[in-house]
Amino acid sequence: MDYVIEMIDITKEFPGIKANDCVNFKLKKQEIHALLGENGAGKSTLMSVLFGLYQADEGHIRVNGNDVHIRNPNDANDLNIGMVHQHFKLVHNFTVTENIILGSEDTKYGLLTYKEAREKIKELSERYKLRVNPDAKIEDISVGQQQRVEILKMLYRQAEILIFDEPTASLTPQEIEELMKILKGLTKEGKSIVLITHKLNEIREVADRCTILRKGKSISTVEVKGTTNEELAEMMVGRKVVFELEKTKAKPKETVLQVSNLTIKEKEGNKEVVRNVNFKARRGEILCIAGIEGNGQTELIYGLVGMLPIKEGSILLNDKELSTLSIRKRSLSGVSHIPEDRQRHGLVLDFTLENNLILQNYFTSKYHHRGFLKFDTIRDNAEKMIDRFDIRSSRGPVSLARSMSGGNQQKLILGREIDRNNDLLIAVQPTRGLDVGAIEFIHQQLIDQRDQGKAVLLVSLELDEVMNLSDRILVMYEGELVGELDPSKIDEKELGLYMAGSKRGEVS
Repeated sequence: MDYVIEMIDITKEFPGIKANDCVNFKLKKQEIHALLGENGAGKSTLMSVLFGLYQADEGHIRVNGNDVHIRNPNDANDLNIGMVHQHFKLVHNFTVTENIILGSEDTKYGLLTYKEAREKIKELSERYKLRVNPDAKIEDISVGQQQRVEILKMLYRQAEILIFDEPTASLTPQEIEELMKILKGLTKEGKSIVLITHKLNEIREVADRCTILRKGKSISTVEVKGTTNEELAEMMVGRKVVFELEKTKAKPKETVLQVSNLTIKEKEGNKEVVRNVNFKARRGEILCIAGIEGNGQTELIYGLVGMLPIKEGSILLNDKELSTLSIRKRSLSGVSHIPEDRQRHGLVLDFTLENNLILQNYFTSKYHHRGFLKFDTIRDNAEKMIDRFDIRSSRGPVSLARSMSGGNQQKLILGREIDRNNDLLIAVQPTRGLDVGAIEFIHQQLIDQRDQGKAVLLVSLELDEVMNLSDRILVMYEGELVGELDPSKIDEKELGLYMAGSKRGEVS
């Protein structure tokens, strides 16, 4: 069997952690090969070694049967290897064409051959059905379109081996569907693809084979068609995973949060992005706000927690008006918030794990005395929280948040917000970009909060998450609530129609 890529006994260590431990990985021509593993299993590290971002401490790489030494991404590009990173590498105020040719500009008589480059990009876009405007600015196009620009960047450089690192983490369901078609089309054109993911349904849909990593080691390589989701999940986390958690029927009690006639304008401009929204969240229930991204859910939550001013309306928490209070005062009034963007709004990335755990209450007497922090108390708190919420990192309490995997960053935030024991827990995309083991853990924590009498306000784009967790669903479309649904009486198809604006119902 001829392989286009062979990674043999690859070992890569960082201070305090062996990210890859004698890993083997082989890619066939014209296959989609999934690299599956928990957050922090070593998937991105392995592909970063292949792309030249890291150097392996041990092991060697063959490309098309030849031993190679990949010292940097330029070497990888010369070997026709390209990579789309989870966080795109684009200049936002440049056009699509300028971004694609950046670093590999063609010149004639010392002048940039921009027109020819633009025509080549246009031709590639049409050939691979990517439908990207070469003259659009990156800041003006959607996340899904930006990802297509990254794909074009690889194709422009004539990459034959394409690496996709968590490509669907920030995409809507519709954009994910489009991307899967694009990946299949690329292999028909002769490309070979590595797909780093932890989403089993995506692997099932497009991958031919799958290599599973766990705690830095390669566990197995399997044919996807001959393996079930349950078997893949068990290999990934080392135990059986429950996909649908058992939960008792909700017994909602008194109202915790009452939102009345809430209207919010966009951050810059006069457009109303939330219009006349009314709802109640009660103790002992998980109330989900569902909708396709960009329909006002983000601005609604920003308005509730104080990150955006409201134009009109009222926000009552336990009958106390919040709308005029600062973010800190709302937080201290009984609001816990797991934000949509954990790195921008949930963590200080260059703070340690233990300091991130006290961001919301470092100024209280528990952690502070006469202007000095109580370091022993802060350390004790971190050790208890690490144990309680299974937060894994290379150096425990003194690990920098930046160095932790996405799943463990999310567990840190979840633990911090739950530990504050507030009446209202707002969880926005709490499992975005997480593996099945972390998803199962976080879902169970949210159900436990509900069962302890908290009001849980969940915002999610994931249809299966909405259906599995919710006791009541509110659908948001173009800034308005267009339906109130009982998840036990509808299916995903009907929910999708409401989310697309095709159906409307009453909201009490």
